[in-house]
Amino acid sequence: MSLRAPLPLSLVIPALALSLAGCKHEPGTTPLDAELYQLALNSSGHVWYKNSDELLPRSTGSGHSEAFLRTRYNAIAATALDTLYRVVADTAFPPGSLIVKELWSDASTIGTYAILLKRPDAEAADADGWVWGYLRANGEVRAPAIDRGAACRTCHMQDGEIDATLMNQYFPE
Repeated sequence: MSLRAPLPLSLVIPALALSLAGCKHEPGTTPLDAELYQLALNSSGHVWYKNSDELLPRSTGSGHSEAFLRTRYNAIAATALDTLYRVVADTAFPPGSLIVKELWSDASTIGTYAILLKRPDAEAADADGWVWGYLRANGEVRAPAIDRGAACRTCHMQDGEIDATLMNQYFPE
């Protein structure tokens, strides 16, 4: 049995630092972004805006590049919809609300998920309690949730918004 002398810290610390430097999170694998992605993939129990899963053409006020979209709401968010499945004017979505806007590159390809999750106690929540997710269809992060919707809020806070949503404004009929 041979005993080896421990490696000096001057060798261990740089080796550890080098190994950690190579350990990077892949896009979409941060815990919150990964959770938002999984929520976007599961449409069970959701309802569509105006009760239709039809793809809508990109609106003139959209900051998104994809040609089509459709928006769905989980059961909690659906409590803020009227009988025609439009957002009730001057409403605030309750905590636990999930809104997923699917942005389609063409009629057969989802390009991006834009996600709003009302979770006021989350570290990444904005002042209104929303956690913003912006992820490609493969899970790659386009804008991290920790940015609190910085890339999205300019458009989503325009006149006519209802608790950061714009479907009623751009698709009223």
